[in-house]
Amino acid sequence: MKPRSILMAVCCALIALSAPARAAGPDVPVFWDTKERLPKPDLSTLERLRFLTTTDFPPFNFLDGNGRLSGFHVDLARAICAELDIAAKCQIQALPWGELDAALQKGDGEAIVAGVAVTQENRAKYAFSRPYLQFPARFIMPRSSAVAEPIYAKLEGKRIGVLAGSAHERLLRSYFPDVKAVTYAKQEWLFDDLKANKLDGAFGDGMRFGFWLGGSEAAGCCRFAGGPYLAPEYLGTGLSIATKADNPQLADALNYALHEISVKGIFAELYLRYFPVSFY
Repeated sequence: MKPRSILMAVCCALIALSAPARAAGPDVPVFWDTKERLPKPDLSTLERLRFLTTTDFPPFNFLDGNGRLSGFHVDLARAICAELDIAAKCQIQALPWGELDAALQKGDGEAIVAGVAVTQENRAKYAFSRPYLQFPARFIMPRSSAVAEPIYAKLEGKRIGVLAGSAHERLLRSYFPDVKAVTYAKQEWLFDDLKANKLDGAFGDGMRFGFWLGGSEAAGCCRFAGGPYLAPEYLGTGLSIATKADNPQLADALNYALHEISVKGIFAELYLRYFPVSFY
């Protein structure tokens, strides 16, 4: 199968998975099969579950105006603990990024929920949950000229802005070779040219684009065009929770909780709370 066909297939698969959530409102990613049945874990011997995170990755983890640890990851950890009926045993602690691994390995925590990359090297150190969120690439275009899927032929010869040297530039050139890629060193310059109609569109990280579209800087100029594009070979596999490599049972328990949170609609509520302009 050609690269373009692979990408289109992934995109269409994601749209199909997300369809139930979209029928009721904004697009919400669904990564779990509602028909899958995961065994409920027995955590009666678990003394405590301490999630380790950071304070410098908003909106996932940050300190609010009152100095309290907040964010998507914080609320997700609490939802996991409630689903596992171990809320009384759960804690969430913030540390500098560079201290997370040492704390986990020393036993000062049981899980890291802070965006540890799922790489071959890290798999030797950690047992990972399945991904609970992925970051698709998206096109954004002026509202008056935004196109819908299938968009490949509609982009031929179009000037599409993208960050120079980024994974998104490599993805764009590989899967959409007929566009005129215009590279930028800074995303602000890309946005400025898009608003000034010097570009036909832009291609990049859907989450960052979503925040820009929902903010005052965009001034309602643009919107997402086409669907979300997942390409793990360029963009990675997304966010997972990491536990120690010798504790796969806890990773399985987290998978059970994440599945239940998804099928019950709790994940959708959290997602839209922190990402009101859905990047899916």
